Amino acid sequence: MITFNLVGVSKIYSLDGVEVRALDDVSLKINQGDFASIIGPSGSGKSTLMHLLGLLDKPTRGKIYLEGKEVPFKDDAALASLRNEKIGFVFQAFNLLSKTSALANVELPLIYAGASARERHRRAKEALIEVGLGHRFEHFPNQLSGGEKQRVAIARALINDPSIILADEPTGNLDSRSGKEILEIFKDLHKRGHTIVLVTHDLDIAKLAKKIIKVKDGKVTA
Repeated sequence: MITFNLVGVSKIYSLDGVEVRALDDVSLKINQGDFASIIGPSGSGKSTLMHLLGLLDKPTRGKIYLEGKEVPFKDDAALASLRNEKIGFVFQAFNLLSKTSALANVELPLIYAGASARERHRRAKEALIEVGLGHRFEHFPNQLSGGEKQRVAIARALINDPSIILADEPTGNLDSRSGKEILEIFKDLHKRGHTIVLVTHDLDIAKLAKKIIKVKDGKVTA
């Protein structure tokens, strides 16, 4: 099955009357079970591509198909449902709520899914144990190391058992040891059948993937 199929996708912004093509007529496919990396210099369009794959932004032109169905970009409720059910997100800045425990941060997607408090607690604990943080349930983000914060973010991304994990520079704020540990988690998730798409500017990290998508000046060059 093809997980993502982009057909002639462009994203165009207007800044002070000047047209900026963040993405320019991009067509690509990512298959189910792929471990793909998107690599390119700053300003190349790789993060814009990630936001479109994650249904966080809408293309100016072109179509995006998710698991064979055209994404309904005009229906915000349908988009939110697809994101919550199909996609787990991991960001460079962790995006954790600072005044909320690790357990409560991981529970958040389940609140949107309508799960009971008992079910949320159970599944969030299981997810944190899975990433090696069974001893950090009640710790707040400021009590965690960078690597631990990213593990919380990964647990949150996994909580709804999504088939797709999108990671935008997930090791960018980590030291080399913590970064390697986080990448090992992604490799393990791929072995378990998740489709992984990882944005990076680091070629060594990109080479860990089975498929490398190179982006430059808004175009996929290889």
